[in-house]
Amino acid sequence: MNIEVIELKGHIIDSNILSKTLDKIIIMGGDFNIEHLDVGKTNDNESYAKILVKGKDHEHLDDILREIQQIGAIISTKNVNTKKAPKDCVLPDNFYGTTNLPTYVKIDGVWKKVRDIEMDCVIVIETINGEKIPICKRMGLVKEGEEVVVGYDGIRVVPLERTREKDVFGFMQSEVSPEKPLEYYSKTMMDEMKEIKKNNGKIIWVVGTAIAHTRAHTILEELIRKGYVDALFCGNGFATMDIEYALFNTTLGMNNECNVVKGGYKSHLVAINEMWKHGGIKNAVEKGILKKGVLYECVKNNIPYVIGGSLRDDGPLPDTIRDVVKAQDEMRKYIQEADMCVILATMLHGIATGNMLPASVKTVCIDMNPYVVTRLQDRGTHQALGIVSDPCAFMHMLKDLLCE
Repeated sequence: MNIEVIELKGHIIDSNILSKTLDKIIIMGGDFNIEHLDVGKTNDNESYAKILVKGKDHEHLDDILREIQQIGAIISTKNVNTKKAPKDCVLPDNFYGTTNLPTYVKIDGVWKKVRDIEMDCVIVIETINGEKIPICKRMGLVKEGEEVVVGYDGIRVVPLERTREKDVFGFMQSEVSPEKPLEYYSKTMMDEMKEIKKNNGKIIWVVGTAIAHTRAHTILEELIRKGYVDALFCGNGFATMDIEYALFNTTLGMNNECNVVKGGYKSHLVAINEMWKHGGIKNAVEKGILKKGVLYECVKNNIPYVIGGSLRDDGPLPDTIRDVVKAQDEMRKYIQEADMCVILATMLHGIATGNMLPASVKTVCIDMNPYVVTRLQDRGTHQALGIVSDPCAFMHMLKDLLCE
């Protein structure tokens, strides 16, 4: 029969998980019967639903089950299925594609959490010290013969749940809008950052060129000195502007009075050349050539930074990782340890980082362009708090709060 029993557990009503599941079944042309529904009535009580899902045929039912599994439906309690990768970077047919939500697979009767979860990857079962461990990997890292999870049996996705209490970081708590009280959000964000650092958590910052061009990078320097930055992601453009400002007090030849200085059109190229001349950013700091700036503070305070390259880069800097896949993997080293991620004025690096973040990471995206914020959420970073505002002005609010 083309029928399957599924279960939903947790705050499935407050978080719209139940309604989303039923909507998805109907939209895909299926049908359902709710066999049991137990509604939790307090913040501590979870709800439970047992639902009979019907499809037109076996293939149609499988399509429905795969979709609602991504929402959080428990499809099967069987052990997970795997197939060997036929070649390096080649996946077996019917491979399971991951979300960024916490995911568990059942191995030999035991539910095990998938390590390093991120969206648009696969799950590989590796044997480590005699124990079978599920690990999330991007396709390009899969090797011939590795056991790749296939189908949907033995997989459980834990959906993000909307809190019943007021929390700006609650899952999809508010829509993207420029009409938000920035003072409230900046204070809430600073309070959250302080709480994270109090608990020895880690905060990643992802910044674009506007942060340097508007001089807001000087505030980021202070945040580094105060201990609120644990890793920095940026492009060649931001890094070059930061170094140009450190050397010449200009960005793209423009000084603090918004005047383009004589010969300033090539100042960024001179800055890049100086870094090559002295063997990179770290060496330039150690030799006393680079005496201030965000990257200077990163070197002085042992904060890791990843500079990812692109087709439009000048130079680029010797520290810029020109292979984008290698840049991704370097970013992944710090992403899995993050508790919070702040994305400022960068669409490409922001979305790229968002794609790699687990859904459990509290994410804030601040940009003048509402498209950047909505694009980040639409691409799958549902946990992101979107603020349509001037990131420079927002940084000045954070600076004021630092002194309180």
